[in-house]
Amino acid sequence: MLIALPNMDGSFTCTLFFPFEGEPSFKSLTTKESVKSFFTQTFTDAVRLMPTLEEDYFANPTSSLVTVKCFPWIRDDKFALIGDAAHAIVPFFGQGMNCGFEDCSVLNSLMTKHEGNWETILSEYQQLRKPDGDAIADLAVNNFFEMRDKVADPKFLLQKKIEAKLHEKYPDKWIPAYSLVTFNPQIRYSEALKRGRRQEMIMQQIMRMPAIEQKWDSEEVEEIILSQLN
Repeated sequence: MLIALPNMDGSFTCTLFFPFEGEPSFKSLTTKESVKSFFTQTFTDAVRLMPTLEEDYFANPTSSLVTVKCFPWIRDDKFALIGDAAHAIVPFFGQGMNCGFEDCSVLNSLMTKHEGNWETILSEYQQLRKPDGDAIADLAVNNFFEMRDKVADPKFLLQKKIEAKLHEKYPDKWIPAYSLVTFNPQIRYSEALKRGRRQEMIMQQIMRMPAIEQKWDSEEVEEIILSQLN
């Protein structure tokens, strides 16, 4: 997947998400000719906007993306992992730093609640935050596949149109997964993942309906979705 993020001067910084090994991969693109050929075939619309593609490709660093899921996070009343040390995630939901801040907020509230009983503080901190750390990690990976594979799929775009209509009409009943995480700080990541999966199961059923392209905004479709939610 190739993405381009805008800079203040009107230029873009591109990032290529790519395997380290295999065919194709960073390991297989070792010459300017192989880079130009791969980009021309794979990112045809972008190549004409990248006059220094080959030079940029070899001049910029390559780094890895990781997901950290570990347990336990604590040892007795002595220490606890927090932030990326406990739950590093890939960047496709934009929540890595926020998740670390949530750790701090939860830990701070537990320090007040349990008044210096560090064994209880750290135990409850781990119990509360481990499910959320795992959940945002899964959400971030899921969003990568969605961005990479689906954003140009007409069926997927129709699904998002249905979801947007539902959210507009029933904002208390249907909140898209991205909005659950990004615009609803009171909803835990683990709850957002659970609700998102449930909604996705409903939408997969809807998208299999015959002639959904013609009746996507019909009362029939709306009633089926609402009945599933209830």
